[in-house]
Amino acid sequence: MNSKVLVTGGTGFVAIHTILQLLQQGYQVRTTLRTLSKKDKVIHALRTAGITEFDQLSFHQAELTADDGWGDAVKDCEYVLHIASPFPAKDPEDENELIIPAREGALHVLRAARDSDVKRVMLTSSFAAIGYGRGLQNHVFTEEDWSDEQAPLAAYIKSKTLAEKAAWQFIENEGGAMELTVINPVGIFGPTIGGISSASLDTIVKGIIGGVVTESPDFTFGVVDVRDVADIHVKAMLHPSASGQRFLATSEGVMSFYDVAQLIKAERPHLAVNISDMTPTDKKYYIKLSNQKAFQMLNWKPVDKQTALLASIDSLFK
Repeated sequence: MNSKVLVTGGTGFVAIHTILQLLQQGYQVRTTLRTLSKKDKVIHALRTAGITEFDQLSFHQAELTADDGWGDAVKDCEYVLHIASPFPAKDPEDENELIIPAREGALHVLRAARDSDVKRVMLTSSFAAIGYGRGLQNHVFTEEDWSDEQAPLAAYIKSKTLAEKAAWQFIENEGGAMELTVINPVGIFGPTIGGISSASLDTIVKGIIGGVVTESPDFTFGVVDVRDVADIHVKAMLHPSASGQRFLATSEGVMSFYDVAQLIKAERPHLAVNISDMTPTDKKYYIKLSNQKAFQMLNWKPVDKQTALLASIDSLFK
């Protein structure tokens, strides 16, 4: 009998792909939802991706802001994949609206997992916890880097940084024998299933194609396919050496909004009718990222950034 795995936040973009891969590999999967009325959305998405049997999937009600429900959700699980985290369309006026549920949610899950003798918790953090607030020039970002939470950061970036730091601190001081591994993805693209999308897709892909986004800001971002993010969670969950490690999940290179617009014009010209003529983003804003740790330790081989973006576009506009 394969292990029981809890995936938090089952209606999320990364979570639904991770649940899909775990079910395909024969695991018993549990997932948490803020309200159990959302379980039909999860089942519908998995059906569209080819799952026909649901006896290996169960649902538990639990919220990031409360202890209730987490003990039952993690009971008898060997692994917990804590993927759920608040991601707003725009920054709230009070940063604590994001920071508190992100940090406290991670701690609720970790406490419940420790008390249930879970072997390893996988925490989905973000490049947001790695690459901001330091003003580094010509620097190659790796897992050794941390965002500076003392710098003036957007609330989401600060929330991911503080939540991840709190998780590592918990493991060090109170974690007992439980292991922690952290995944730090960049901008997550790739195909939607069952209409479950992400902020990156809605803001960047839909915004550019719809003519809402008309300029390329002084900013570039890494790209990773959601299927590869699910894959790295499962690979790192199982790898003996992954305990206590962070993994930066990114494909090679970065993109600007201008680059995305050019890709759409070249590869999907029928969708380019409303795309604005943007000025290219200055090359000095092109950051450098390394995925070598995940490649070398986990044999993780993500698809290229163009493939990930085109998969997003094709699933959104088919």
